[in-house]
Amino acid sequence: MNILFFLHPKNEVAFIYKHDTLRQALEKMEIHRYSAVPILDKEGHYVGTLTEGDLLWGIKRLYSLSVRDAENVPITQLPRRLDNQPVCANANMEDLIDKALNQNFVPVVDDSKHFIGIITRKDIIEYCYRLTKTQNKDFQEMIQMI
Repeated sequence: MNILFFLHPKNEVAFIYKHDTLRQALEKMEIHRYSAVPILDKEGHYVGTLTEGDLLWGIKRLYSLSVRDAENVPITQLPRRLDNQPVCANANMEDLIDKALNQNFVPVVDDSKHFIGIITRKDIIEYCYRLTKTQNKDFQEMIQMI
């Protein structure tokens, strides 16, 4: 199966640019109610993932801020615990599932490493559930015929 079946394209995904400020990141995450967002560079390459935890721990360790002060803090000054590992658009399902086991979304990049969207773990689980349910139904019908 082609992993792009699961893709949420870039134009439907909230993300931030690495030159954005702390305030911009906070506001975008609050508006969209996301706990993590991809970080892109100006050219659209995937740089990493910013999480609520990165924001909270970074603010605690580095700053005692007001929202106004947050306008002057680039998000690149906040340390990140880890970045969600991306897959290429031509990756196979095994690679996708391997990444999704440990992260709630998987960034997808093209051959030039440009960010093209995300695949959520929820979408993969829902697909597997529907597939299993269909297969179980077919199996149950086959048993009843015997």
